[in-house]
Amino acid sequence: MRKLLLTAFSLLTFVSASFGQEKLASAIRKAPELAFTIPGQGQKLLSQYRGKVVALELIFTTCPHCQAASHIMGRLQGELGSRGFQAIDVAFNDNADLLVDGFIKEQQTQFPVGWTTRDQVLSFLGLSAVERFVVPQLILIDREGMIHYQTPPLGDEKSYEEATIRNRLDLLLNAGGGRKQVTAAHRAVASSRR
Repeated sequence: MRKLLLTAFSLLTFVSASFGQEKLASAIRKAPELAFTIPGQGQKLLSQYRGKVVALELIFTTCPHCQAASHIMGRLQGELGSRGFQAIDVAFNDNADLLVDGFIKEQQTQFPVGWTTRDQVLSFLGLSAVERFVVPQLILIDREGMIHYQTPPLGDEKSYEEATIRNRLDLLLNAGGGRKQVTAAHRAVASSRR
């Protein structure tokens, strides 16, 4: 029993370090559906990527920070794609439907890049039309379709660092049970404190 508690505590400590000060058990939730259009491929649904660990970036095609983030996702897609990772960029700025093709060519993306409406993005993020937020918004989703991480609306500089993203993705790619393992570790540590 003690060995199980130590293992659970070690896993929880690693997860907590990887995810910062977030409340892991309560932060994990089912990803809402998101419909987006990929030029030349038509409409796609986020749920079509279930079974993969997804890094969904909600971007503006004209945003330099989004362009830099897209380059990071390209590197990660090349390195982690064979392990079940899928990067997806979805643009929602004005005229995104007309600008996505140029973005794909200019940024030389080798992963899906599509567009959708601002209303769909606000609904997905759970924000109202008057709430402020920054782009890119990064959402990490496990193989079961559960969100494990979402950028705070006004951003968090550390969240955009490649090393931080890589650590979070490695955790999700290595977790066979994903949410169940994190939740089990959290419960084991909580019960050991009683």
